[in-house]
Amino acid sequence: MSIDWHALGTVFAVTLLSTVGLVGIFTLGILGMSRRGGGESAAPARGGAVALGRTGACLCFAACAAAVAYGISLIAG
Repeated sequence: MSIDWHALGTVFAVTLLSTVGLVGIFTLGILGMSRRGGGESAAPARGGAVALGRTGACLCFAACAAAVAYGISLIAG
């Protein structure tokens, strides 16, 4: 029995990069959801930034869900 080291290294690299990327995207989503306004006096000025953060967070979470669904489809298919 011989081990194809190149294939094993490729699988390891893709797995590592995918995991780090997915965790990074999820972290950005959490950061976007944690944005808050600066208080009542800053609410009108910061309202757009908070909405933009929430929209970005939703996009990050959607990207994570899509990546997980794609992985499941690869395993199941």
